[in-house]
Amino acid sequence: MKKISLIIVSALLTAGAAVSQNIDDALRYSQVFYSGTARFNSMGGAFTALGADMSTLSQNPAGIGMYRSSEFSFTPRLDFAKSTTRFREIGEDYVNKFNFGQVGYVSNVLQSQSNDKSFIFNVGISFNRTNSFNQNVLVSGINSSSSIADSWAWFSNGTNYSDLTGPEGIAFDAWIIDTITGTGGKYYETVYSNYGDDNPVYGQRVKRSMIYDGYIGEYAFSLGGNYADKIYFGATIGINTLRFSSSSEHVETISANLPSRFNSLSYVEYYENEGSGFTFKLGAIVKPIDILRIGVALHTPTYYRIDEYFYEDISARFSDGNESASNDPLRFNYAFRTPLRLLTGAAVQIQKFALLSVDYEYLNYGSALFSHTGDRYDYSSKNGDIKRSLKTAGNLRLGGEFRYNNLYLRSGYGYYGKPFKANEKNADLNYRTISGGIGFRARNMTFDFGYVNYKSMQYNYLYQLDPSFPPAGYDLTTVKNTFTFTLGFRF
Repeated sequence: MKKISLIIVSALLTAGAAVSQNIDDALRYSQVFYSGTARFNSMGGAFTALGADMSTLSQNPAGIGMYRSSEFSFTPRLDFAKSTTRFREIGEDYVNKFNFGQVGYVSNVLQSQSNDKSFIFNVGISFNRTNSFNQNVLVSGINSSSSIADSWAWFSNGTNYSDLTGPEGIAFDAWIIDTITGTGGKYYETVYSNYGDDNPVYGQRVKRSMIYDGYIGEYAFSLGGNYADKIYFGATIGINTLRFSSSSEHVETISANLPSRFNSLSYVEYYENEGSGFTFKLGAIVKPIDILRIGVALHTPTYYRIDEYFYEDISARFSDGNESASNDPLRFNYAFRTPLRLLTGAAVQIQKFALLSVDYEYLNYGSALFSHTGDRYDYSSKNGDIKRSLKTAGNLRLGGEFRYNNLYLRSGYGYYGKPFKANEKNADLNYRTISGGIGFRARNMTFDFGYVNYKSMQYNYLYQLDPSFPPAGYDLTTVKNTFTFTLGFRF
């Protein structure tokens, strides 16, 4: 029997709203695709053993010890992202964004010379963008096997209609699902089966549009130096800023004449996260011989406090009228801890015409952790999912630079290892970057241009279903092209 109205206690909604924190969020906020100056980007970010670049304040703070003078630099960047999906047909969408990848200043505060042994000490501050979330995704096609309404009905089964919350509650209010006659108000069917009276009729056109926006950036406050041009050291306190928003509209339109008189539905889901965090980084670089540098760095976990806003609504069109329902917007907060990171690197200087560098980074994505900030919400189940699904991974970065007088040619490659365990659907998910660039260096000025091509492929679900249904999944290929330009001045 269809209810006329449903009053949901706000406390119950708040308790159920934390579904937003999931494995995808844990991975998204744990990943770092180091970005900064054009030189850094064009060499694949392989700077753990190099230094003398503003980006290293967020990677290996020992790099600040390479500076022999004060320097200021800033880096505008332009991102082009293309997303290609394969559901029942191919969907494509694009987004372009202009932003700043880096701005920073290093000051040389001490230089001394004693018994042929020099000592240099520097301080610096820099903003480095460490991840970008800008992406538009479009999924479309004819679905002849299921509907998002089946997901709502499945999750509702066993719950009395008066106790439904979340999307299931408003799907009930909008007449998308209803109780099956004779089940005591606890089992559900959808408009596609006339609420259980007939066999379901599918063949509806599905269109899901998703807009993602935001970034993670770090304000790095660093100090460090070098002794005798052999030992370089540094430390960074990082203040991280997190901004992420997700807007999704799922539309289903059917051309058949159904007994339920259903024509179409629209489900809108929106949430945004804003947070800040802190981390501490230590690094060292040694130069045992003039042509070789070896670098190591340790990043403690980043500890975030995140505020979240969540909103959803459903509207339905029937041949005899329209229905709509929405849940009250929710605001809540939680804490999140990223994995610890270990970085090692080596670089070879071939006289004054070539530089080759390699980095390896180790982290355990399964150690990411959600926790409450006072509401006593129990995150043990979500943290258990993270440990069961995510694993340790290694990231490899390679870079090269070739010099001809004041002109520099650069290239790089990055491989960001598989974060999911072997039994997961996205066990083969990885990320790779190919980069290149050119630079000009005068006595007191640097001019650099960098290009990075980023690519990843993964499998996503439109919605979860009873295992008796075929999965409603799609393949997603993401390609991003980033162009950066850095202007630097030495003092």
